[in-house]
Amino acid sequence: MNAITQTAKKAAKDESLISGDTSSPLLKFFCDENPETGTVTQLADGVLWLRMPLPMAGLDHINLYIIRDGDGWAVVDTGIGSRESKGIWKSAFEGAMGGLPVTKVICTHLHPDHTGLAGWICDKFGAPLIMTRGEYFLCRLMAADTGQPAPEHALEFYRMAGLTETQIELYKARFGGFGKAITPMPVGYQRIMDGQSLTLGGRQWEIIVGSGHSPEHACLFSPELNLCLTGDQLLPNISSNVSVWPTEFEGNPLQDWIDSCQKLKAALPAGVLVGPAHGIPFTGAHRRLDKLVLHHEKALERLLDYCDTPKRAVDVYPVLFRRKINDGNRIMAVGESLAHLNCLLARGLIRRRFNDAGQYTYQRRSA
Repeated sequence: MNAITQTAKKAAKDESLISGDTSSPLLKFFCDENPETGTVTQLADGVLWLRMPLPMAGLDHINLYIIRDGDGWAVVDTGIGSRESKGIWKSAFEGAMGGLPVTKVICTHLHPDHTGLAGWICDKFGAPLIMTRGEYFLCRLMAADTGQPAPEHALEFYRMAGLTETQIELYKARFGGFGKAITPMPVGYQRIMDGQSLTLGGRQWEIIVGSGHSPEHACLFSPELNLCLTGDQLLPNISSNVSVWPTEFEGNPLQDWIDSCQKLKAALPAGVLVGPAHGIPFTGAHRRLDKLVLHHEKALERLLDYCDTPKRAVDVYPVLFRRKINDGNRIMAVGESLAHLNCLLARGLIRRRFNDAGQYTYQRRSA
């Protein structure tokens, strides 16, 4: 399972919540089939690709990257904090990585499938953690919620969006799960910023920071290899979740996302090889970025038409989502709905008012 291979047998099941086909037949993929989880593949000179499992029905894997760095390896993202993931890493340490130490742990952003084992690997090898400031501190903040009750501010946020009291109770029961999916984070880190470069194995990797899916998501671009490790900022088959959360309820993450897609297109060569966090590495970044922007702009057009009469956030699911909304994906769906509604608000195309139940309603502004 830890042998380097160029082919594999298992197909992943990547599905977007947002309606519409977000994949592109114009992309050229690095290989024809998804590697089995635990497989290490040579992606480029001095760069390995490790496929790690995820315990999710709709997204069953994450891609991690291992970059030769002098007498060791730099790790880009770590997988979720599970016993199974630790076992796969231990096999990689002794197998594909040849028993050499980890010199750096780089996390593209805060989510548990990317940071879950960061603390464990840093502690095991005495390696520094490298992240952007916004991602590091928000990760620490969310981990601190573990074992705490859901704050009243968050409950009111979801009530105003239209959730029922039964749905609110389920949110309360599940609150604080973030910290259970990660090992304790290091108490210190090394900051990376947009426009900065990291030297790994004598090569320069440029940092390109995007936003929308998370606050300060770092992508790593090597001009020498013409390779960009994009985390969740650019994926081949799905559009990453872009949500409004109670911590920043007036935010406009969708516009941040659209702006970041345009920024990446300007920064990357058209023929760059993309190493995404999910799916198979591919070329065709410019076409993919254009399609992602168009995908959300079309969703905004549908939403605007649907808001000819007042709608709550929970009422707009039919024009945004292809999948049935249930207890498993409802919080994500509300967040994505609000991201699109807040974007229309910021563009001055709709207005927001309270209804008699104290819930927000949204309606198209009259001409």
